[in-house]
Amino acid sequence: MRIDDPTVIAEARAVFDRYEAALMANRTEELDAIFWADPRTVRFGITEILYGHEAIRAFRASVKAYAQRVQKRVQITSFGPDVAATHLEYERVGTGLVGRETKIMARIPGEGWRVVSAHVSLLAGTDPGRQALAQPEPAR
Repeated sequence: MRIDDPTVIAEARAVFDRYEAALMANRTEELDAIFWADPRTVRFGITEILYGHEAIRAFRASVKAYAQRVQKRVQITSFGPDVAATHLEYERVGTGLVGRETKIMARIPGEGWRVVSAHVSLLAGTDPGRQALAQPEPAR
């Protein structure tokens, strides 16, 4: 298994960027299309726990707008030709709140890249883990 194949990383990054643009513009249909349309898809958000694509779709339909954010760091790792993990550290505009988002993507036969699992969280201001944010990016 080849880890961090540049072609796979680029493909995952394209989906990641498409998702970010759709999220900031609240393009619900595009967001829904990026997630795997399957009951096994999972999304843990800041205020919600969602199992299955239908639950994720219903949540997205209820959102009027997403908090705008600035990307601080993106890290993508691929595992073979069909699986990638994306990690985003971001700051919510105007609040200083630091968020984290992880997505597991898989290349689904006949569908292409889809998010099969996602987890979004905000870092508590008193979280001792906040110190880790100042660490330099590890060498590859």
